Amino acid sequence: MKHILFEQENGVGRITFNRPEVFNSMNATMRREMLEALERCEQESDVRAVYITGTGKAFCAGQDLQEVTDPTGPSLTEIISSGYNPIVMKIRSIGKPVVCAVNGVAAGAGANIALSCDITVAAGSASFTQAFSKIGLIPDSGGTWTLPRLIGMQRATALMMLSDKITALEAAAMGMIWKTFPDESFAQESLQLAETLAQMPTKGLAYTKQALNRSFSNDLNAQLALEDQLQTAAGQTHDYKEGVAAFLEKRKPRFKGQ
Repeated sequence: MKHILFEQENGVGRITFNRPEVFNSMNATMRREMLEALERCEQESDVRAVYITGTGKAFCAGQDLQEVTDPTGPSLTEIISSGYNPIVMKIRSIGKPVVCAVNGVAAGAGANIALSCDITVAAGSASFTQAFSKIGLIPDSGGTWTLPRLIGMQRATALMMLSDKITALEAAAMGMIWKTFPDESFAQESLQLAETLAQMPTKGLAYTKQALNRSFSNDLNAQLALEDQLQTAAGQTHDYKEGVAAFLEKRKPRFKGQ
């Protein structure tokens, strides 16, 4: 790949944005490679968790504006419908936990891709900004769906309309992300989080993800019925049987993600 680094180790598929000279802003090639990397993580049975981060000073500065101002380049409709939307949908639908490690600036689509992941953490020096209003656009990449659910309508509206930059600590305090790590230990601790998830009963984690996804549209009765369905499925997995056996035998479980 040209703009994405991909590594697979310790059960984790590591996806790294690699256009540091433009703060990892996304063009068509990078969007396509990102989706290909996610699909590879989905298909590879040895990948049991996904880890997304960036190189250099930024996580992702969002859309590469050189592309949208190119008269021969793709339209905004094409960029969103065939680029960002499939990436966000894949992150939400992949049956594996997705950890986003925001190493620096996360702006525009970059911020909203980060917020679409299952668990998002950030370096202490990282920051987030919606940025869209500064050029007369609306937030995309699922931002208008995700952000109000994370922090409430008032805060989401203010951040989107004013395009204020907020620190990682502020993001964690308002519930936008899970937590921050000190810069000096960020890479190690955030990757360790993904490696921990990869060793867990990831089939059950996938069912949890399904339930959470549906909780935004289900009423209570429908959600209770879905929990019943998914719990029944989870109870038939190898990892459930292994977890119970390990508990009774007072030993460490050996989960397989099956």
